[in-house]
Amino acid sequence: MRVAFLSLGCKVNYYETEKMKEKFGERGHMIVSFEEKADIYIINTCTVTNIADRKSRKMLHRARRMNGNALVVAAGCYVDSARKRGETDGSVDFFIGNGEKDHLVEILENALRERESWTVQRKSEAAEGEEHTRAYLKVQDGCNQYCTYCIIPYVRGPLASKPEGQVVAEVEKLAEQGVQEVVLTGIHLSSYGVDFTEKKSFLELDGKPLLSLIQAVGKVQGIRRIRLGSLEPRIITHAFAEELAGQEKVCPHFHLSLQSGCDDTLKRMNRHYSGDEYLEKLEILRKYFVRPAITTDIIVGFPGETEEEFAATCAFAEGAGFAKIHVFKYSRRQGTMADAMEGQVPEQVKAERSDRLIQIGRELEQAYGAPFLGQECQVLLEEISRIQGKDFLVGYHERYVRVAIPVGDRKEAERLCNQIVPVRICEQGEDGTWLGEMVTL
Repeated sequence: MRVAFLSLGCKVNYYETEKMKEKFGERGHMIVSFEEKADIYIINTCTVTNIADRKSRKMLHRARRMNGNALVVAAGCYVDSARKRGETDGSVDFFIGNGEKDHLVEILENALRERESWTVQRKSEAAEGEEHTRAYLKVQDGCNQYCTYCIIPYVRGPLASKPEGQVVAEVEKLAEQGVQEVVLTGIHLSSYGVDFTEKKSFLELDGKPLLSLIQAVGKVQGIRRIRLGSLEPRIITHAFAEELAGQEKVCPHFHLSLQSGCDDTLKRMNRHYSGDEYLEKLEILRKYFVRPAITTDIIVGFPGETEEEFAATCAFAEGAGFAKIHVFKYSRRQGTMADAMEGQVPEQVKAERSDRLIQIGRELEQAYGAPFLGQECQVLLEEISRIQGKDFLVGYHERYVRVAIPVGDRKEAERLCNQIVPVRICEQGEDGTWLGEMVTL
């Protein structure tokens, strides 16, 4: 059976999609690109915004058009959200919620037994030999923070952490496959381990379960880098950062979602920190790490956001010195508290504010990368890409700055893929990519 996958939304979804692919491959099914004709199309959906909903529906309908006889499967958060709203879609054959993903193979195989014309094909040798440089590993699910704009706590369920031993076993398997960098992710990663205790909040645990997990993963031979998914700002304490800095495989790159630089807006969002408290967390990270890359998410146009509040967010971002900002226009989500709030911001205003903040983000990204000019860094080379009409080997250094080096001999370039090599940064290229040259050892 030819099975195509498409993952939308967060890194957790991408991890879950990879696990689905593994299960289908183990059962003898052929994994193909989503652009190819397939017998089954599985879209791992997102529902974090209305735009995410529309994209999920769009891709489901696209799959149906590509093969009218295929099974089209919607999986994940959009499914759970749509069920609560009583929505259906005639283009979709199966709706698989988050709680059913682990049984997806069995559900579909049972359905396919009723179709005698379908045949099972072996997974191709090329797919079996495929190597990956970076792997996302979901270690935690669920969220109990209940930000007023977010539907995820209602569709993902209660906190659930993966046992440390199971995580280590998965990382060992990834290392055997040639993976050099693992990214630990979760819906609320900072809450890892809370469900193993009687505590109600991650704050009572001082990040110790997550630190223990990182230490265990760091001992796996073959894994050279550990990167962390989004962290709750409040988990950053002196003790946490000091312990983290002692783990040599941990990359000095931290994603701390801000969402707004205005305290009044943060309160309406039900974020549990102030701007000053957030800045204190950045100071802690910068004390224990050398020029850490601190990236963030910011929502513009949240209900009630005035021009003055937005200006405060812009000023905050510039003062914080972020390495990168992911900008999102607020999208109303039925079932959340923010959906019923007064002062909904017009779409035109949200778009204009988004453009302004994106420009600030570009300037900050350039300013963060500029000091690396002429400096040597360690780059995990991942792929050959076309930049400015020429072939380059592209990868990321430990601070998640995108770096490209010229391709000479293509065979040699292919050999260097999935290798961590010393690179000297020479100049700024396009789209935030920095151009460099490999340092001869």
